[in-house]
Amino acid sequence: MKFVRFGELGRERPGVVDESGELRDMSMLVPDICPSTLSTNLVACVEEAGVSSLPLVSGNPRLGAPVAQVGKFLAIGLNYIEHIAEANQPVPEEPVLFTKATSCIVGAFDPIVLPRNSVKTDWEVELGVVIGRKAQYVDEHDALRYVFGYCVVNDVSEREFQLERGGSWDKGKGCDSFGPIGPYLVSADEVGDPQQLTMWLSVNGVQMQRGCTASMVFPIRRLVSYVSQFMTLQPGDIITTGTPPGVGMGQKPLPVYLREGDHVELGIEGLGAQSQRVVRWSFAAEYDPAK
Repeated sequence: MKFVRFGELGRERPGVVDESGELRDMSMLVPDICPSTLSTNLVACVEEAGVSSLPLVSGNPRLGAPVAQVGKFLAIGLNYIEHIAEANQPVPEEPVLFTKATSCIVGAFDPIVLPRNSVKTDWEVELGVVIGRKAQYVDEHDALRYVFGYCVVNDVSEREFQLERGGSWDKGKGCDSFGPIGPYLVSADEVGDPQQLTMWLSVNGVQMQRGCTASMVFPIRRLVSYVSQFMTLQPGDIITTGTPPGVGMGQKPLPVYLREGDHVELGIEGLGAQSQRVVRWSFAAEYDPAK
């Protein structure tokens, strides 16, 4: 089942996509797609009501991030062998864990805003894992039972902030707009095996990334279990799981970074596609994604 949140920024409503691809308003069933509703059996609730009984949504509304009130936005670095090679890094013995600020979360079609003083803003297509149940000290063989569903994430990164300014990676990963999510939150039962999904990203119509989740160093069940050893995962928490090769930093002979006016498109098999224009920071204050 494909869940969405649609409407103006800050006023999104919960929705679901029916079998014919039509958007239906789910707000008669739940107030939002958020921790409190993810922790219930949301899929069963919608099935019991009947998707076809829900009101159709007219027009082409903005799609926001498909999960609201995200408590933790966690990320895994260096999780694809080819990307590790292009970054000239050793294969990690344990997952590389860092955080993205929840304030960076935006919808799949909202713009990427170049931060003030940015010179190396980069792209990363990634598979996002959305937690559906409280997970603490989870065994690896049980880990996927705690996953509600999956989504596309663009782990936008400012490489100078991340790698050349000292300290942790976090300040290059959490700038405003650096976490486009969606367009859909697809339930785990519909996705099936999350380790067999193709993924891609293009910039200005040129494909830069292509990969498959089968190439992860640490698969999703390992990541969920691993993170749960250090912190309790709650419904609505998101783990974005690393990127395949082809990021801007790794381009040859010279790196390529995003500039104002660039157009980024990305997607993952079965999870939909994103599309973002790159805008300068000074324009962001005037930008209304609902228009």
